[in-house]
Amino acid sequence: MKKILQFSLLLIAMSISSNASTRGDVKVIEATEDIRYLSQKIVKDYLYYTIHPKKELQDSLHKTLSSLSDDLRVIATTTKDSDTKDILEFLAYSKDQIDQIIKDEINTENSALMLDYSETLLEGADSIASAHKYDFSSGEKMLMLAKKINYLLERVMKYYIAIHAGYETPTNKEQMQIAMEGVKENIAVLNNYKYPNELQIVQKSMNESWNANKNYFSNSDKLFIPKLMSISVDYMENLVTELEIYHSKNQ
Repeated sequence: MKKILQFSLLLIAMSISSNASTRGDVKVIEATEDIRYLSQKIVKDYLYYTIHPKKELQDSLHKTLSSLSDDLRVIATTTKDSDTKDILEFLAYSKDQIDQIIKDEINTENSALMLDYSETLLEGADSIASAHKYDFSSGEKMLMLAKKINYLLERVMKYYIAIHAGYETPTNKEQMQIAMEGVKENIAVLNNYKYPNELQIVQKSMNESWNANKNYFSNSDKLFIPKLMSISVDYMENLVTELEIYHSKNQ
């Protein structure tokens, strides 16, 4: 009887430890998804700022940087993985360098560095997420899918502006096309999900918005309208976020 009790207590302890570990992984993965999104947004906004240096854009940059710091802090206080902690040091360094660039005068070198740091943040976030991956529930998969679409939309916009800010390289063009294809593929998965009636309207608007946006992106060599495209993409991201909130509540 005593051995049975000890074994039962051991199973309970293992279950509690496993659940705690999973909750920690969820927090870390959600933070990495935010970092992926913010890594693209902050560079997109900076490149646009180099074209239109207005105070509200600089304020937005500092706000995004603050959000990035919050996500790094969440990971640092949650993870016990030594490799993750090492990667965090590189991400914190990149964040500090971005902070300095935002404070400096606008120049070509800083713009190029911002593009590099955005990829450093992205690679770091991907590595951390890989170290904390677990089996998603169906609801979590859809939630992460929605988050990924918004990240990819920011990535498309980053390269859209970069190409017209003097960084029209074959790599940047290719990465923009890859990101666009990613948006298309992930939207197709969302379209297979049966949403409540009120969200089917959101879903329809999302599709209409993307169909319009992708045509402008595909013909950006003929027509460059960054402000209008930023507004349009923000609108689409808000629609996707409504679906994201639904999945967050129904995991």
